[in-house]
Amino acid sequence: MDRTAPLNGPMSANGRRGLYAETQPFASGWLPVQGPHEIYYEQCGTRSGKPAVVLHGGPGGAINPTMRRFFDPERWRVTLFDQRGCGRSRPNASLEDNTTWTLVEDIERLRRHLGIEKWTVFGGSWGSTLALAYAIKHPDRVEAMVLRGIFLITHREVQWFYQDGASMIFPDSWERFMRVIPPEERHDMVGAYHRRLTHPDRKVQAEAATAWSQWEGDTLSLRGPQARPPKFDEIDFAIAFSRIECHYFINDGFMDEDGWLLKNVDAIRHIPAWIVQGRFDVVTPLESAWALKTAWPEANFNLIWDAGHASTEPGIIDGLVRATDAALSL
Repeated sequence: MDRTAPLNGPMSANGRRGLYAETQPFASGWLPVQGPHEIYYEQCGTRSGKPAVVLHGGPGGAINPTMRRFFDPERWRVTLFDQRGCGRSRPNASLEDNTTWTLVEDIERLRRHLGIEKWTVFGGSWGSTLALAYAIKHPDRVEAMVLRGIFLITHREVQWFYQDGASMIFPDSWERFMRVIPPEERHDMVGAYHRRLTHPDRKVQAEAATAWSQWEGDTLSLRGPQARPPKFDEIDFAIAFSRIECHYFINDGFMDEDGWLLKNVDAIRHIPAWIVQGRFDVVTPLESAWALKTAWPEANFNLIWDAGHASTEPGIIDGLVRATDAALSL
């Protein structure tokens, strides 16, 4: 990590960087894309600033105002958008034409729509997955990358979090997660949840979505269970989040082969990059970030020893803000 980056934003008493001040979008709208979808987007910061795009987590999450605050609003032009079926994008919770590769092309459509030549790509968790996929497909459109909580969407990672692994660290939360699924189906938790999250009965969907979302919220942070930001109707958000996430996992992320992202990292090694990873991240364990760092030695690697997965933990905030400040000098 480049520790010589200019320190323009707030700093805490322990020397860590804080979030920039809250800011409001200077523009927003919906962009029609492939299939029935329209994606909601907004732009923040300054119109003449260095362009960046923020890719939210999930799959199935949504943007929120905190995501704007990792960037100096006087120097960045930040674009945020809700991915297909997510947040304010329409139609809500839709799985139609919803794959990694349609999302990659949505990013390109949005870039062209906004008249941006190249931009810095910022993404955490699933956002890091999508950022890597986009950069591999469109390396000439990426000036820099800031990645957090690396997720390579491999079978091993999904099994760790939804079948056997994280369950040993959070057995109390795992017990609640299992209650929705009969014992005879628990050998394949993703498959069992997928059947319920795509069930025609909304009550069945809602029960599964609530349990799925709670499991993730319980494991995000070293500071304890984290409530997801409320989005419109709470159950609507939980269903969209869980349906889309499970849809991606049951389809192996729509990758050509397991480990595809890591196998294609040579295509982006020339791009300046910062990787910020919590040592005690249970959702996307360090193994994946370490593998990416090993395959991409040119990338700046910042291991935060007192953090888990959440982007709002103090050490993660510090690493991400320092990274976006450093990227301004490119």
